[in-house]
Amino acid sequence: MAETDVKYGLAGVVTDDTAVSKVMPETNSLTYRGYAVQDLATQCRFEETAYLIWNGELPTQAQLDAFNAQEKANRGLPDTLIDVMRKFPEGAHPMATLRTAVSFLGLEDRQIEDHAIDHLYERSISLFAKIPQIVATDFRLRNGKELIAPDPDLPFSENFFYMCFGEVPAPDIVKCFDISMTLYAEHTFNASTFTARVIASSLSGIYSAVTGAIGSLKGPLHGGANEAVMHMLKEVGSPENAQEWMLTALKEKRKIMGFGHRVYRAGDSRVPTMTDAYKNMVDIIGTDEAKQYWEMSKILNETMVAEKGIYPNLDFPTGPAYYLMGFEIPMFTPVFVMSRITGWTAHIIEQLADNKLIRPLSNYIGQTQRDFVPIEKR
Repeated sequence: MAETDVKYGLAGVVTDDTAVSKVMPETNSLTYRGYAVQDLATQCRFEETAYLIWNGELPTQAQLDAFNAQEKANRGLPDTLIDVMRKFPEGAHPMATLRTAVSFLGLEDRQIEDHAIDHLYERSISLFAKIPQIVATDFRLRNGKELIAPDPDLPFSENFFYMCFGEVPAPDIVKCFDISMTLYAEHTFNASTFTARVIASSLSGIYSAVTGAIGSLKGPLHGGANEAVMHMLKEVGSPENAQEWMLTALKEKRKIMGFGHRVYRAGDSRVPTMTDAYKNMVDIIGTDEAKQYWEMSKILNETMVAEKGIYPNLDFPTGPAYYLMGFEIPMFTPVFVMSRITGWTAHIIEQLADNKLIRPLSNYIGQTQRDFVPIEKR
């Protein structure tokens, strides 16, 4: 019997075509529809990037205005969903509540079996508009605060801050947040995106695919790493402890979150841009605590690179940046979803435009076929 070449974790396996994003090997740069993500993050609003991911080209001003109007028109959650969210178990993780809320939205969509591209695009915009309110609603409910309805006059990022905190922070803080949204928006066939495409390929519907993607992203080896990074910084405690903490963790072969990536070998191309945003947050906040987190991050990074040659990924600077913006640690991955919903739905649309059921083979290592034995003879 010929030996089967098993690609564990699908490492190195090409499963389909995509025009959404690519890491360009010659520049080690992540690109969306051909544009370097660092250029988009620093020079565009996130809404422009979302339009690009869905439509393939950057918008004109008129196209952007129409897109923003469509997003704002889709804001607002049904009262039935808010009533259900009020009954969620106390202490449930925000990713679990978000997953359930998105699934609930699918219950109320009477066109859920319509897989036409135009319909999928409309549902994508609807999810893009509603997920920030789900995240903010869950945040307000778990903290015993009155809910804040979306403001139709505010742009995407400003509106999210408003729904969470009742006010919009300084433009420099909003810009740092907006940068993170663009950097998190899309990243080829990552675990959650592939999950979404697999579910979509069965014609289960866009809500099922997004719900499954949220479940995949929740894991600490994927989207949950940004939360783990902040917990790590809190465990380290101070810059004086950082180097010894890292050396001990490496010696004990602990899983250190926020470092390494399956795609990048010379460092995550998104990290420098987000690191600059993180440093801007430290400077804006200006407290000793903020400065200590920055120093801890630097020492942990330098020690890991010196000892193992492993570089940080996007979660490493994003976690503490979100913390300094005022977000609770369990919110970090739901905020990630607010961004990645653009990439997920672009891939769902792409999958269903020329669909083939994704059904890989497996390498069986169990018992060979054997005769059945009745229970009285076992």
